[in-house]
Amino acid sequence: MRVLVTGAAGYVGYAVGRRLVAAGHEVDGLVRQTGAVLPKGVRPVLGDLLDPGGLPRGPYDGVCHLAALTRVRESFADPLGFFTVNVQGTVNLLRAVEAARVVYGSTAAVYGTPERQPIPETEGTAPTSPYGASKLAAEQAVRFHARTGATGAAVLRTFNVAGSVDGRPDPDETRLIPKALAVAAGRAPRLEVNGDGGAVREYLHVDDLAAAHVRALEAVRPGEERVYNVGSGTGAAVRDVVAAVEEATGRAVPTLRRPPQPEPPLLLCEAAAIRADLGWRPARSSLPEIIASAWDALTRADG
Repeated sequence: MRVLVTGAAGYVGYAVGRRLVAAGHEVDGLVRQTGAVLPKGVRPVLGDLLDPGGLPRGPYDGVCHLAALTRVRESFADPLGFFTVNVQGTVNLLRAVEAARVVYGSTAAVYGTPERQPIPETEGTAPTSPYGASKLAAEQAVRFHARTGATGAAVLRTFNVAGSVDGRPDPDETRLIPKALAVAAGRAPRLEVNGDGGAVREYLHVDDLAAAHVRALEAVRPGEERVYNVGSGTGAAVRDVVAAVEEATGRAVPTLRRPPQPEPPLLLCEAAAIRADLGWRPARSSLPEIIASAWDALTRADG
């Protein structure tokens, strides 16, 4: 298939482009400037989702839409910016680019903080941040567009992505694993933890997420719409992640316990649907492998 990947130079977009090339697809990577680092075999295409006149028209057999603003805390300070990029950018893409199928990279933030755990796709959506709300609105645009028969759509809701491919570290040190590794590397003095570090989250290797995108793209057909959770389903407390980082790196990770603030004690993914429908299962998402690949990428970048 001929496939367009938006956000192709980003953390997830790079991994998805790499997997698509390995699967034998012809891949264009949408980038905003020349010189962006893309996987081998991905052809750079200049364009900006907020400038629909400059977007490639296709036709494409598929689009993997991964370009977005993603930091939850920043979304509270700039909600309009997040809606502009995440929603209007998606609408512009759907209008401008002719594609037989679209895979949209969404987030578990659309669920908010439900009591039922693990969280299935049938759980009601109740985002608690502008980020989550903007991603849900973009999801709805993609799904309603598919109902017209203009395209097929698969929405992949991801929980916490970590790890590395091709020695590319996760650049977002607001996330737990990159931050803990930065402390281990001496790039930050300490890791601040909410309360006793007992909150449990799950982690998915970025390469496993990329594999899910390829499977979804190859499976969905025009006129269809599918929604899948993508996650490991295996949780780890913050303090367990810190201990795993210390073991993998052989270095201490000094922590500072902040007074506890309200947060969900447990957020886990129920990913039975994508396993049953597409045969996808995480292959690299054990916590030790995630941390080892991320540490290797960080030390390469520093070295």
